Amino acid sequence: MSGAKETPRQKMIGMMYLVLTALLALNVSKEILNAFIAIEESLNTTNINFDGKNQTLYAKFDKALNDNKGKAQKPYDKAQKAKKWSQELCDSLNAIKGRLYQAVQGVTKEQADTFQLKYLDSKDNYDIPTNVLIGADPEAPTGAAVGLKKQIEEYKKNMENLIDNPAERAALKLGLETKDSYSVAEEKTVTWEDNNFYHAPIAAVLSVMAKLKTDVKNAEGDVVQMLLKSVTANDFSFDAVEAKVVAESNYITAGEEYKADIFVSAHNSAQDPQVLVGAVDTTDRKHPKVLGTGMNVPVAGGVGRYVVKTSAQGDQTYSGVINVKAPDGSIKAYPFHAEYKVAAPSFAVSPSKMNVFYIGVPNPVDISVAGSAPNDITASITGAAGSIKPLGQGKFEVNLTGGVECDVNLSVKTKTGTKSAGKQHFRVKKVPSPNASFAGVTGDGPVSAAELGSAGGVIPKLEDFVFDLKFPVVSWNMSMMINGLYIDAAANGPGVTPEQRGMLAKAKKGGRVLIESVYVMAPEGKRKINGCVLKIK
Repeated sequence: MSGAKETPRQKMIGMMYLVLTALLALNVSKEILNAFIAIEESLNTTNINFDGKNQTLYAKFDKALNDNKGKAQKPYDKAQKAKKWSQELCDSLNAIKGRLYQAVQGVTKEQADTFQLKYLDSKDNYDIPTNVLIGADPEAPTGAAVGLKKQIEEYKKNMENLIDNPAERAALKLGLETKDSYSVAEEKTVTWEDNNFYHAPIAAVLSVMAKLKTDVKNAEGDVVQMLLKSVTANDFSFDAVEAKVVAESNYITAGEEYKADIFVSAHNSAQDPQVLVGAVDTTDRKHPKVLGTGMNVPVAGGVGRYVVKTSAQGDQTYSGVINVKAPDGSIKAYPFHAEYKVAAPSFAVSPSKMNVFYIGVPNPVDISVAGSAPNDITASITGAAGSIKPLGQGKFEVNLTGGVECDVNLSVKTKTGTKSAGKQHFRVKKVPSPNASFAGVTGDGPVSAAELGSAGGVIPKLEDFVFDLKFPVVSWNMSMMINGLYIDAAANGPGVTPEQRGMLAKAKKGGRVLIESVYVMAPEGKRKINGCVLKIK
């Protein structure tokens, strides 16, 4: 209405608007605009990384559907819906972003699709973003932000409804908050649209758009991961299938039965493999086979039970193949080979706490030889660095400093001298690594702001292990997103540093805190262990 005569009030409002515009232009410094550019670029990189992680989840879903369609079909269909809805919301954000570039920079729609914030001429323009997203009246917004808010709320509702389990659905934190909030500066409640987009420079608006897209991709990953767990929670991995032979004993007396379980370590309970014992032809390494018909071993529950009567003394060997039906219907053969000893005398070497020896800790062992008194038994270790010492009454202690496997060699005193009583083979392993725990969370789990604030530091937890071991924390790192940027801080020792405490004070609901690069002092020296991820509830 440029031809209409303005009233004195209208003229005064117009002059005040010009003055306000000039003041805002002065307040939005170049440094602030450059900071928004850095934030937007960082979030775009994060979105690319999220895309890669989510594609990995979908690839796992494709494999699960191929392996077991009956079990995976329903969760797979839900994951495809999550993918579709997430893409639709991201497309809406991209469309608004393109409209802003077209309006502010004057580029075509095709150019706007690939345009970058750093090349924008008017990074402090706030009139156009306000008109596009809010409209003329911030008290009653009519712009694109209204539809965007409605789409976000519908998206969250749809994504939550994909999870059937009420407890899991309650634990799902998708972010993307669209609630109105109280403004201290304005001393009133302002709408989500007003709070995010009203009179904000386009550099800030585009950073908000990138942040919303990050929240969408993060929500998509959380939902799809939860759906995938419902398929694979009780599944075995077939990525490293290996033939196994487990004997009740590798040293038996003549006349006794030798018994061994022969199985594939990755087994499908819906189908039993075929176990054949006999000489193996490995000319074609990809398709080994038993020469002739072989001995068909009975199989139950995926385990072949091999039983043979022994007579001749000495070292005995046997071999064969395990034939497993692959998902594509083909037969894959896995060869195996095992040995056992048949001898007249008998003895027993029984680890008191384990079936392996661990490096750096005292391993208690009970040893007995039939027909010999405990004090007449001597033992030695070969094949690994370490020693074995007697403690009395048939009890020994093995201390190892290295190695992969070893033999416990036994001898007994007789009236005519000392003679060998045989040997027993053992595996040698490092003690398992503990998992880092912070604020009561091990691995990946929710934590309240109060629990986060009262956390004292990193605690290594080693559960279900036979030895009570301590793993002093040497160093660790904390990282989290603060105001759109990932910040990290390191610490020496287990405790939280003042810098890290300050970071935790800025943690917000729906955010994540990463505890990583955790190093502890293990029996053999400094060792890196698994960190944990905390989701703030």
